[in-house]
Amino acid sequence: MKKLYTSAFLVCTILSTSAQEVLWQKDIKSSTQDFLSQVTTTIDQQYLITGSSIQSDKLQATDNKQNNGYDFHLIKLNQQGEQAWEKYFSGQNHDYLSATVTTQDGGFLLAGTSYSGKGLDKKDEAKGGSDIWLIRINEFGDELWQKTLGSSSDEEARAVIQTMDQGFMVAGNVQNSAKGYGSKDVLIIKLDKDGKEISQIILGGKGLDEVEKMIPTRDGGALLGIYSRSSEVKDSGSKTGDPATSKISQMPKASSNFGEGDYWIVKLDKNGKVEWEKNYGGKEDDHLRTLALTSNGYVIGGESRSDRSGNKTVGIEEGTDRHQNLSKSSYRLCLCRNRF
Repeated sequence: MKKLYTSAFLVCTILSTSAQEVLWQKDIKSSTQDFLSQVTTTIDQQYLITGSSIQSDKLQATDNKQNNGYDFHLIKLNQQGEQAWEKYFSGQNHDYLSATVTTQDGGFLLAGTSYSGKGLDKKDEAKGGSDIWLIRINEFGDELWQKTLGSSSDEEARAVIQTMDQGFMVAGNVQNSAKGYGSKDVLIIKLDKDGKEISQIILGGKGLDEVEKMIPTRDGGALLGIYSRSSEVKDSGSKTGDPATSKISQMPKASSNFGEGDYWIVKLDKNGKVEWEKNYGGKEDDHLRTLALTSNGYVIGGESRSDRSGNKTVGIEEGTDRHQNLSKSSYRLCLCRNRF
């Protein structure tokens, strides 16, 4: 049996010495399998625990729902770790909650991957094999609106942010798209505050590209962290369909990989257009996992199998993780810091 498990920590600074004190910890019990995706701090310093769960037969009977898989699962805790409310959003098949963002009015936008058609809590028909399912809720978990985004290809949600104009950007991946460049490309969708789609952009090279992280930037745009196993697309500029009929634009990868897999960083402006892109990596596999803004740049974090090569300036340090010697083929933590 797996459980959602969370704890809150307070970092105190006393005489230039930092110490951690556990304020409380909470074990959220379950008789079924649960997967934690995110812990989000609310505007009033409470906590929203989000993930995916298979509801127990008892819960399904109580809610008069009968579904066949995972559902979006939300639990809100107060500052003391006590449960304020719990909520499920269900389709008739598997639905996996991937990312959550706190909105400026105190509510939330949920972004996940849905294999369900219309039925139960899902109000739209499926677009393809898997779609992006967005649900906007208020601070009490009540639905304000929902949206299913997708095509005949398979889409998945990975990240979501709110923009300065109170709209949203959703980042995900699309497989084998006729409008893409490789086996898997990055899909960015911009929406207004009411969920109306404004634009889409597909980014990719000749191979596999997966977005791992998206964060808002101070100019109203976004920074994308992508794990890229693709090469540049030559002799192919950006494409935009007829503005009267298409909201989808395409931007091919313009930088070459240094190795098997690289960190690919893409900066978008406030309109969702690409401002710049850059690859980081060595001659082996380097897998981006996260990124964060600093006062004058950004920090990228991930794993690396590369020694000094490409534009990677540090080698692999030998050590003894998991009580065994690490060879140079092992993944190690790799951090990069850059200025804008």
